[in-house]
Order: sequence, then structure tokens, then C-alpha cells
Amino acid sequence: NYTIDTKSREENKKTIENLYRLSVDIKKIRRLKEWVLLQDVAYVKEIAGILQEMGADETAVASILERCPEAILHTPAEINSQRALWQLVCQNEKQLIKLIEQFPESFFTAEYHENQKANILFFQELGLKNNIITRFLTSAPSIFYNPVEKNKNVIEALQRNYLSLGGSDANMKIWILKLLSQNPFILLNSSTAIQENLEFLQKNAFTDHEVLQLLSKLKGFIFQLTPTTMQKSMLFSKNVFKCSDQELKQLVLKCPALLYYSVPVLEERLEGLLKEGISVAQIRETPMVLELTTQIVQYRIKKLSALGYDIKSGTLESLNGTKKDFEVNYGKIQSKKERPIFNPVAPINIED
Repeated sequence: NYTIDTKSREENKKTIENLYRLSVDIKKIRRLKEWVLLQDVAYVKEIAGILQEMGADETAVASILERCPEAILHTPAEINSQRALWQLVCQNEKQLIKLIEQFPESFFTAEYHENQKANILFFQELGLKNNIITRFLTSAPSIFYNPVEKNKNVIEALQRNYLSLGGSDANMKIWILKLLSQNPFILLNSSTAIQENLEFLQKNAFTDHEVLQLLSKLKGFIFQLTPTTMQKSMLFSKNVFKCSDQELKQLVLKCPALLYYSVPVLEERLEGLLKEGISVAQIRETPMVLELTTQIVQYRIKKLSALGYDIKSGTLESLNGTKKDFEVNYGKIQSKKERPIFNPVAPINIED
């Protein structure tokens, strides 16, 4: 915890001088995190020295300290401990310094050192590969701040539920590791929340097999929802598509986004589609189109219209999928349109 009262404090001249010698853009730090420059104690030379030891050149050191100036407020001992910790999952120091350059703020969070270490060892025991753990350290560092017992409880709750839903012991480890690698943030949920969400689906007549199917399709994002939000989204879809409970269930299995997105998001996307002249019946036939933002839909319709493809009378399948899927579909429609009407291998009529 650092003092952030900037009015009565003056910048630490020694800190400024040391940063200046390292070619750090001090104006940038003043603009973004001036409070760092006001601290009485800073370890500019020492932290720069550790980074250089690991292989960072002058430009890299300056860039790291500009983006994460609070690094200089940690003691060299803290940073060396963090260095040893990340080396548990990095192949070498070259990879480590590359990660620090890309994600300095994740590396310089040294406050939860013991929790980070315990969680790294737990993830390794669980069977997660080191490259996945490094990805977690950089993109989801908050999961390492939890006490390891909390993360273990969540994993155990997932394992229990997987087996009770009919999953097999043989596949459980693969399922857990896949779920974690797709969405590490599930560890920020409580085991109670996980239980409540699964019970909600079962109460809504989803079979155990279908619940497992939804878990896999939603990549664990279902655990970041609540029964209330899911209920509202399902009710909205039921009213829009004027369908029975059974039909709604089939729509959700076809397009889990109907469960995942909030009512305002679904409303906005639906309106965007209707403005383009697409009917509710077409959307009901291909609900996956609601997974796309309004901007993406407009862009894709515009591209298809330029080829003379009328989306209002055709299927919405051509709009669907990832960017890559769409480009493939678009290419097929384009080549079909450009194909010559005459048969190039037919014999030429001499009289013509």
C-alpha cells in the first residue's frame, strides 16, 4: 500500500535522476502514475539491474518501467523471489524476460507470493502444462492470489458435478484441464455458485447429458452467470420466438448464447437483425447468428449483398461462424457467382 496523497508531497529527485539515466519517459509516468515518483524509497537501479541480468536490453528496461513504474517500489529480494517463482514454469530466462516485457504488471505483483507459489505447484500436480500455467500468470493473474485451498475446492466441486452428471472417471481429468485452459476465471467462482447454476439447468428440464453438453459448449462461462440472469434470458427468448419450454430447450442447446447473454445484449442484437429485414422466423431457424455483434452482422450482410446474395430470402447460415468460417462461405458464394454460364469444354459450333 503506497501513499497517494499528491498535494503535499514532492517528487523524489533521486528516483527521477535514476529513471532519466535509463532513458525512461518520465512525462509518461507523471501522466499515468505520478504517485510512484512521490515515494521516499525506490529501487530503480536494482530492479533495472535484475532485468538486465535476465537479458533485457536498455530499450526493454525503459519500456517495462514506463508501463509498470510501480516495479521500482518492490525490493530486489521480492523481485528475485518472483523471478524464481516464474522460472518454475518458464523454459529459460529468455522466455521469462519476453513475458515480463509483454505483461510487466502481472510479473510485478509480488504481494501474493506464497499463494502464487502454492497455486503453481497445485496446477502442475493437476496436470496443466507449463505453457498453459504461464498463460494464466500473464492473462489471469488474479486466480493465483486465491489461497490454494479455495482453488482446490472449486476443482473438487467441478469433479463431483462432472461425475454426478454422468461423466466418466476416465475422461474427468481431460475435461477439467480443457475447461480450465479455456476459462481459468471459473476459479474465481465459489463452489456454491457452481452448484446453484447446475441445479437451475436441471430444474429447467435439461437432462444430465444436456447439462454436460452445455458446460462444454459454454467453456465454463456458465459459472459466471446466476440463475436469475439465465432465467431472464430464457424468458426473453421464449417470448421472442413464441415457443414451448421443450422448443426453447432445443434452441438453447443449439445456441447456448441464448442462456449466456443478458437480455439487453440479446435485445440489441435482435433489433439489429430485424432492421436488416431479417425475420424472427429466420433467426429462430439459425439462432447462432445472435452470437455475433450487430457491427459484424452489418459488415457481413454488406459483403454478401455486393455479390447479389439476398439475405432476406435465403438462409442465415452464410452469416454464421467465426471470421474464418465466414470467409470460406463468402469465397464459395463468390466463386459460384463468377463461374461462367457456358461450358468451356463443350465443342465449338463452327457456324458461330
